Amino acid sequence: MRTYAIGDIHGHIDLLRAAHKRIASDKAACGDQDAPIIHIGDLVDRGPDSKTVIEYLSNGIAAGENWVVLKSNHDRMFTDFLTDRHHQDPELKIEYSYLHPKIGGAATLASYGVPNAADRPLIPVHDEAVALVPDAHRAFLESRPNYFARGELMFVHAGVRPGIAIEDQSEDDLLWIRNGFLDYRGAFPWLLIHGHTALGAATHYGNRVNIDSSAAYGGPLTAVVIEGRDVLVLDDAGRVPLLPTPDAPIR
Repeated sequence: MRTYAIGDIHGHIDLLRAAHKRIASDKAACGDQDAPIIHIGDLVDRGPDSKTVIEYLSNGIAAGENWVVLKSNHDRMFTDFLTDRHHQDPELKIEYSYLHPKIGGAATLASYGVPNAADRPLIPVHDEAVALVPDAHRAFLESRPNYFARGELMFVHAGVRPGIAIEDQSEDDLLWIRNGFLDYRGAFPWLLIHGHTALGAATHYGNRVNIDSSAAYGGPLTAVVIEGRDVLVLDDAGRVPLLPTPDAPIR
């Protein structure tokens, strides 16, 4: 069973198209056009082209592409901001807001034509955002699944709370968890593929694989192919095995 996955995108449409091109080349080489592509979330924030990323993925799914897009914390914060300008995600540090520079919401709003969102009064910024963000984009993000299971694999954005069945996991954990997950060395019922915690490169910890390679901060956007439990990174030259390194530093 072959499955493809792409890490946290953060508004970088050029990197996303390049990742899809690498996957298309791999599909052509192995003669498998039906394998799904799982997008691990964080479509928006920090990067310049969040609007185009949402259009690209939603249009592709509508056209019949076998793509899965998971819900993430940044995508949820975006839609919650549109619903309530004062909304504070329960997992977000109280000193931050959606428009705080470390979160990157202003870049998302700029892609829809709302300028300088972090430097202007909140009420007009919010009014402009509500007027300019299509309802279809909000509906697309709000309807994304929290996880996707396939064979021996489980895909989530952030991680899971160990010892809890996937259907009983809280959305907050699936979208935000770090403590209690990143330092867990035991086995999961599946090989877990996730993002959320930015690394310098995709890392295989044995029980989980983090494919967030810091596209939000100038790093690459990782695309992988998984066959059984074998994980291979796709670069311009082809496949590079991503071997388990259980003793890799926890981040």
